[in-house]
Amino acid sequence: MPELPEVETIARDLRGLISGARIVSAQCNWPRTIRSHEPDEFVRMIVGREVTGVGRRGKQLLVWLGRGEPVAVGEVGAAGGLGGAAGLRAAPAVMTVHLKMTGQLFVVPPSTPRDVHVHLVLGLADGRELRFRDIRKFGRIGLYRKDPVTGEPVEGEAAGVLARGPEPLAEAFTARRFRDLLAGRRGRLKSLLLNQDFVAGVGNIYADEALWRARLHPLRDASTLRPADGARLHRALREVLAEAVERRGSSVDDYTAPGGDGSMQEHLQVYQRAGEPCERCGRKIRRIVVGGRAPHFCPWCQRLPVRVGHPAATEAGAPGAGESRAISPSRRGPRWVDLDGQGVVGRTVSEEERARRTAARRQAAATRRAQARAGGAG
Repeated sequence: MPELPEVETIARDLRGLISGARIVSAQCNWPRTIRSHEPDEFVRMIVGREVTGVGRRGKQLLVWLGRGEPVAVGEVGAAGGLGGAAGLRAAPAVMTVHLKMTGQLFVVPPSTPRDVHVHLVLGLADGRELRFRDIRKFGRIGLYRKDPVTGEPVEGEAAGVLARGPEPLAEAFTARRFRDLLAGRRGRLKSLLLNQDFVAGVGNIYADEALWRARLHPLRDASTLRPADGARLHRALREVLAEAVERRGSSVDDYTAPGGDGSMQEHLQVYQRAGEPCERCGRKIRRIVVGGRAPHFCPWCQRLPVRVGHPAATEAGAPGAGESRAISPSRRGPRWVDLDGQGVVGRTVSEEERARRTAARRQAAATRRAQARAGGAG
């Protein structure tokens, strides 16, 4: 799922492409795409509005829209959001876009072929189209009245839609603020970073990367952190997110932006690198499955304190993978099989097969992204 850097990249691309454009038509062929209205009502509520800006909150896009033309009493239904009263169409609005796993947005000429995965099309006055493409159909779009202060939906109209946690790249997200958020918290660090009510916009990729940079085990309990640990994690989180924004995010699966792919995937230290050597110490990166999550980490650089111990987990990609067992405390010294470089016998058959599958998966994802941008059937 696209995280903060990917969504921020899309917002910046769209800002330069559609700001000032007027929406003159709308088509939706998958009703569940629209979370706030029935599709026909959504069309009535959005057509005629001008795009006044594009932003982001957590992992969701915010498309700010100007006032539409007033409607007659009884013309608009009462399906929530902007519906239910005369004149509400004349209020400034915000369209929220949650891409989920495979959502993509493109601004294209109307002659560009549409494939079966394009589920929402907004026609613009200059002839272009803003298309929402979503292979898995998990993405959701909503339309709400805009709060003039926050730019987000008016309180009470989009309960549970947007993240409530602070933005980790905001100036107000200081080390002191992060320390206050951690105070009294319990639970594994990876799970805590993924909690959108704790901090907004962080997902699997950048939680793993920040924890590696901070030398903290993903299963460590937040209550065991010392002040220095929290300070390192705060710094690592902001640094990796800022770097990823600069590199236009990580195109590891279906993520691509209107302006093209990102390159952060070429600089990730642990995510999707299970079995490869840690770039800091040379030991093999591990991937374990805990409670449906699969953190990647270096068992040497990110050791759990001995007094903490390791919770039960399943290690993926290792002999006996799929069997639940307790992970023993990290060793005090390296074994030859954990080293990379001179003296290594070479990859095992299973390691070669895993590397082949990884390369094939990445190539297939790159092909899908290229086909999506070209408008092909994919």
